[in-house]
Amino acid sequence: MKRLILLLVTLVFLPVGCSKADKEDAATKPAEQAQPVGTHERTPENSIRIRPEMLRDLRITTQTVESRPGGEGATLLGELQVNEGAYAEVGPPISARVVSILAAPGQAVEKGQALVVLQSVELGKARSDYITAQARLELAQKTLARKQKLAAERIVPQREVQEAETTVRSAEADVRAARAALHALGAGEDDSDSSTFTLRSPISGTVIERTAMQGQMADPAQPLFKIADLSRLWLTVRAFERDAVRVRAGGTARVTFPALPGQTFSGVVTLVGKQVDPGSRTVPVRIELANRDGLLRPGMSATAWVPLGQPGGNIVTVPTAALQRVQNEWLVFIPRGPDVFEMRPVGRGRDLGGEIEILSGLKPGEQIVVEGAFLLKAEAEKARGEGKHEH
Repeated sequence: MKRLILLLVTLVFLPVGCSKADKEDAATKPAEQAQPVGTHERTPENSIRIRPEMLRDLRITTQTVESRPGGEGATLLGELQVNEGAYAEVGPPISARVVSILAAPGQAVEKGQALVVLQSVELGKARSDYITAQARLELAQKTLARKQKLAAERIVPQREVQEAETTVRSAEADVRAARAALHALGAGEDDSDSSTFTLRSPISGTVIERTAMQGQMADPAQPLFKIADLSRLWLTVRAFERDAVRVRAGGTARVTFPALPGQTFSGVVTLVGKQVDPGSRTVPVRIELANRDGLLRPGMSATAWVPLGQPGGNIVTVPTAALQRVQNEWLVFIPRGPDVFEMRPVGRGRDLGGEIEILSGLKPGEQIVVEGAFLLKAEAEKARGEGKHEH
């Protein structure tokens, strides 16, 4: 009887025990196999780790920390322009019809390269004038030769020889003028087609604008091509008169562009205006920039930090986008591996127009994250938040 009771108790409680164990396994195993749901892992070195699949979407770019002369400066706004010393507008000297277009916008051209072929009735008259002048010269030369021969035989007076020489010199001047007129039209004296001429580029550069259209009538008042050497560009900024008197030609300006975040360009102040605009009370300041990698375009807006007075000691600077505030401290992110970034606290100094002065925490030559730093900041805040929650 006791054995029967024991068997019944075992049969009743055994399934309950197994069910509880199964539930414990079901609760334990997923926890052991699951990966962290975040895309970061804090390390003891105050760093974050970004998953490779997310890292591809962050589009992170880095830049070297720089050291440059400090001192006072002014942040000025301006617009990029072509270098007027290497710029040309090409148009016809007379009304003409566009026959053939030989250069496209954005195309690099050499000095003397053909841009467009034009057709003009006026060119026929210019060629006729040249032919007539050439014929008169040949006649005057023959007359002079005959007069000289007759004068040698004392048949004609020396005065007639002198008159013939004057006629030759006048005819030569007419030929030169007619030839120059042909060359001004882009035509040569030996060209067979009397109605067409070619416009050529006066400089080497890039076609930044073309208004010529096949078959249109070209007006001498309107250029058909605008050509500029884009290797060096001018940035014109406006400085208030109180700052302009302290700007010195030859100073090094730091320039940033909204279209190129995280990139800083160095320029040289080449001109400080000599007249104050009565409306804005500002003075134009020209900064010349090297167009590295061809990234800059005329017309781009820019912000320039221009030094005022004498330069001070060297300072460490980083692009504004590289500096991020996490909780109560300023940080920069330093790559420490393919997917690891150190969060380095730094001392923030002055705003230098597109750049920030760093008082402590960084040395020149170190690599920092620029583009993508804001997204890394979001991951850092998430990491710190989860760390406090777990604690």
